Amino acid sequence: MSTTELISGWKHHIELSSGPIYLSLIDALSDSIRKGDLHEGDRLPPQRQLAVALGTDLTTITRAFTEARRRGLIEATVGRGTFVKVGAAETRWRNTGRAIVDLTMNLPPIPEEPALGQLIQSDMAYLIRKQKLNALLSYRVTGGSAEERQLAVRWMEPLIGSRNEDEVLVVPGAQAAIAAVVSTLTTPGDTIITDRFTYPGIRSAAAQFHLMLKGVDSDVEGMLPEQLDQACRRYHPKLIYCMPTIQNPSTATMSVERREAILAIARFHQIPILEDDPYGLLLQKALPAMARLDPAHVFYVSTLAKVLSPGLRQAFLVSPGVDMSRRMSSATRALSLTNSGLMTSLVARWIQNGSAATILAAIQTESRARQKIALDILGDGHCMHPDGLHVWLRLPDWWGSVDFVSYARRHGLALVPSNVFTVEGEPPQRVRIALGSATNRESLAVSLQGVADLLRHKRSPGFDDIV
Repeated sequence: MSTTELISGWKHHIELSSGPIYLSLIDALSDSIRKGDLHEGDRLPPQRQLAVALGTDLTTITRAFTEARRRGLIEATVGRGTFVKVGAAETRWRNTGRAIVDLTMNLPPIPEEPALGQLIQSDMAYLIRKQKLNALLSYRVTGGSAEERQLAVRWMEPLIGSRNEDEVLVVPGAQAAIAAVVSTLTTPGDTIITDRFTYPGIRSAAAQFHLMLKGVDSDVEGMLPEQLDQACRRYHPKLIYCMPTIQNPSTATMSVERREAILAIARFHQIPILEDDPYGLLLQKALPAMARLDPAHVFYVSTLAKVLSPGLRQAFLVSPGVDMSRRMSSATRALSLTNSGLMTSLVARWIQNGSAATILAAIQTESRARQKIALDILGDGHCMHPDGLHVWLRLPDWWGSVDFVSYARRHGLALVPSNVFTVEGEPPQRVRIALGSATNRESLAVSLQGVADLLRHKRSPGFDDIV
C-alpha cells in the first residue's frame, strides 16, 4: 500500500471517530499493522507530513506517536525516522484476556518415561561429584571443547554425515547461531530470502541487523525453486534462509530432489544457505540435510530445544570449512560469549551414555500420538506432519487470523496468528497450534476440541466491538 493510500485510510478512520484525534490515529495505525498494510520495520511518514495530510497540528501527531511507542507499536531512531516495531503485530492478540491453555510455544512434549526430573537430578549429582564445581560454574571456551564438538558431530551424524569437529560450534541456542551467521555474512541494508511465511526468529534477527527479508511462495515440499531463482535475480540476496524439514509454520518438508534443486540455484547465484533444522531428528526416517548434500555452501543449525528440551539452551552450528567456523566463533563470542557449563556438561553426558537418544525416542513417540489426536479432532484439511510438533490450522472464510486468535483467547485457548510468520503480503487465514505444550494427551484433546468448536462459530459483523 502506498503512503498516500495509507494516510487516506487513516484520515477516513479519524473522520468517522468521535474520540480525540490522537487516539483515533493510534487505532488507525494499529489496524493497519493488524491487516498487514504495515509490516514490522516499515518506515512511517514524517510527523510534519502527517499533520498536513490529516489536517491537524504537529502536537497532536507527536502525542499520538508518543502513546504508540508506549504501547509497543512503533520505535524511533534518531536520524533514521519512525518505524513499526518488531512484535507490534502481536499487541492485539496477546492482550485479549488470560489464556487457560497455552498452545503458542512449540515445545517438545515432556515424556512420562524416562522421568526427566529424576534423570536431571541424578546426572547433575554425578557431574558435581566427578567435576570441579568451579569448572562447571565458570566461563567456557567459546564454541565448546574438542570433546563436546565431537559429541555434537556424533549427535548430528544421521542428518549431516561425518564432519570435522573443527567445523562445529556448541552455542547457547539456535537463535545465537542464526544471529552469528546473519551478522557475519551481511551488512545493514542487505537482503535475505526466506519462505513467505517463516520462523519469527529470522525476522527478529533481520530487524536487529537492519536487513531486508523477501519471501518466496512454497508448496507441500517447501520453497519453490522457480520463485527462488527469480528472487535471487531480482534482489541479489546475501543469504538464503530455509527450514527444509517440518517447516515452521507450514510443516512443509522438502524431498531430496527439492533440496538438490534449491542447492543448485544457490550455487548458480553464489549465495550461501542458512539451513535451520530444529525438527530433523523427529522424523521416523531421517532425510539428508542440505549440509550433507552440499557441505561447501551450507551453514547448518541443529538445536536441542525441539528434540530434547529448550531448557538445555544448546544448539550446534556447522560451517562450510574451518576458516568460516573460526569467523562464526568470533561472532558467537561477540553476541553471546559462551554457553552454560552446567547444561553443556549435562548434554555431553546424555549423548555419551545414551540418555539423549532415549529421550528423543520417547518424544518422537509422544509427538506422533499427539499428531494423531489432532488429526482425529481437527480433520485433515490443515497443514500437518505426522512427526511434527505443530499444526498450521486453516480457518473458515468468515474468520481472520488475528480475530480468531483473540476470540479463542477469550475462551481460554492461546494460539498464534499468521501475521507473526508473514514476511510480506497478506497474512493467510491460518493459525499455528503447538501440540507439545499441553501437559498430557487428555488436556491436548480437550483443548483441540475447543478449537474445533470455535471454528464452527460464525463471527458476527460486530465482533470487533465485543468487549
